Amino acid sequence: MNGLSLPALNAGLNTLSFVLLIAGYICIRRRRLVAHRICMLAAFLVSILFLISYVIHHARVGSVPYPGGGFLRAIYFSILIPHVLLAAAIVPLALVTVWRALTGRFDRHIAIARITLPIWLFVSVSGVVIYLMLY
Repeated sequence: MNGLSLPALNAGLNTLSFVLLIAGYICIRRRRLVAHRICMLAAFLVSILFLISYVIHHARVGSVPYPGGGFLRAIYFSILIPHVLLAAAIVPLALVTVWRALTGRFDRHIAIARITLPIWLFVSVSGVVIYLMLY
């Protein structure tokens, strides 16, 4: 990609996803249902774009080792390990959460959204932190 690396794009998409999730949460707390729906569907779309870009990047370059050592290496892995585990979990959680909203099962949507949102936010933020630590 001329001028923009896929890791930088991925960090940008993670940041945008985080912002959209927070905006969507604020909207639902203020009972702005249409704005909430737009923000959350946009966050879902951005996350899909992230996943596509992430897979393309890692198919091209493989795993990227952490370049540092010592204490920072320990911090890096203390962020990376929960990030990876929760990133795997967020895919089905987000799919179910969005599906329940789109099918009008709002009582069940709300119940799972309370679990999905904090995990999704953590995965988005920790993805950016990992990018900053690697690059």
